Amino acid sequence: MYKTTEITSAEITSDNPVHQRLLFPYVEAAQMVHGNVLEIGCGWGRGLELLTQAADHYTGIDKNEDLIGSLQREYPQSTFIAANIPPLSGLADNTFDFIVTFQVIEHIENDSLFVKEAHRVLKPGGKLLLTTVNKTFSLTRNPWHVREYVADELRALMGQHFPVIETRGIHGNDKVMTYYEQNKRSVERFTRWDIFNLQYRLPRRLLQVPYDIANRMNRNRLLQQDGLAAEILHTDYLVSENPAGSLDFFYVATK
Repeated sequence: MYKTTEITSAEITSDNPVHQRLLFPYVEAAQMVHGNVLEIGCGWGRGLELLTQAADHYTGIDKNEDLIGSLQREYPQSTFIAANIPPLSGLADNTFDFIVTFQVIEHIENDSLFVKEAHRVLKPGGKLLLTTVNKTFSLTRNPWHVREYVADELRALMGQHFPVIETRGIHGNDKVMTYYEQNKRSVERFTRWDIFNLQYRLPRRLLQVPYDIANRMNRNRLLQQDGLAAEILHTDYLVSENPAGSLDFFYVATK
C-alpha cells in the first residue's frame, strides 16, 4: 500500500537511491532538533526512529488515518494526528521548538498557508527544517507534485513569513551523480515517445498511475544494469552551500 515509487520503500532495492536520499536529511535533522518537535508529513515513518530519539516529545501529522494509527501503536510515547493540511487545525500558537517537513511542500496546493501555519505553531526562535526537490534537476514532470521550485522561488515563499532563512542543498557524490546520469539517459528514452508533450498537457492525476508504472520499470532496469542502485548509502549524500546546484533544497527558517 505504501510502496509506490513516489512514497519510496526502504525495502525495494530499486528504490534504494531515492530512499537513501530521503533518509539523509533525517540524519542531519537528528543532530539539530531537540525539545518539542513536529513533523508535517511523517509518511510511513522513514525518520521516526531518529527524530523520536532526538526530541523530548515528537508529534507527527499525516493524512492517512490507517498509517497514523499504526505509527501510534508502534510509538506510544509520541503523538500522531491524522489530518489534511494546511491549516494545522488544533495546534496552538507558539508550541514547537522545531518543525521538520521533508519532501512535502511540493504536494501542497496552498503552499503560502502551509509556511504561514508552520510559523504560527513554532515558538519564537523556533526553526522550520524543510526539504523539497530542485526543479532544475527534475527529469520529467512528476504528476504527484502540485509544483516544484527553483532556489530563489522557495526562498521568496518562505521569506513571506520567516525573517531568517538559511539556504542549503542536498547533493550527491560521484557515485550518486553517476546513477543520476544513468537515470537521466534512461528517462530520455522513455520520454522521447511523448511527441505531443502529454506529460505537461494532461491533468496530473490522470498521469499518476502510468507514471508510477513507468518509474518502477525504469528503476528496475537501472538496478539490473550494473547494481549501482543497491550500493548507494545515505553517506553518499551531503549538505551543499549551493542550493541552486543541488538535487534537493534544505532550507532552515527561524521564527
